[in-house]
Amino acid sequence: MFADLLRRLTAPAPEPLPDLDARLALAAMLVRIARSDGNYAPAEVETIDRLLERRHALSPSAAKDLRREAEALEAEAPDTVRFTRAIKEAVPYEERLSVIEALWAVALADGERDHEEDAILRLVAPLLGVTDQDSALARQRVDKAD
Repeated sequence: MFADLLRRLTAPAPEPLPDLDARLALAAMLVRIARSDGNYAPAEVETIDRLLERRHALSPSAAKDLRREAEALEAEAPDTVRFTRAIKEAVPYEERLSVIEALWAVALADGERDHEEDAILRLVAPLLGVTDQDSALARQRVDKAD
């Protein structure tokens, strides 16, 4: 089902993804963050749906459908480094901080700051070209918004 997208994600020099594929890749990264601690909590699922609704102006039903596709893609997706590289190619630099904020929102949605989620965010932020300091500031903004 996702063979073409996965082939493009794992290419040595991936091309920028079309908008629909970029949406799916970002949604799958949100799912990967949520699953990284081994507890895919309902609060994380709800946060992913809400973020997808807002970010892509989707109906609640369309956001849930996108998340379900993303769950399947995430299970088949390559390692986080290549996966993040594809998102970096697809998302303009100006929007990457909002991507980090979305990732932090999912990581913190269950009310716990987990080692695995922290570790994957420490890996992902620089791969997206976002500094550790900007990632920490994004986390603080998400914390204050709750």
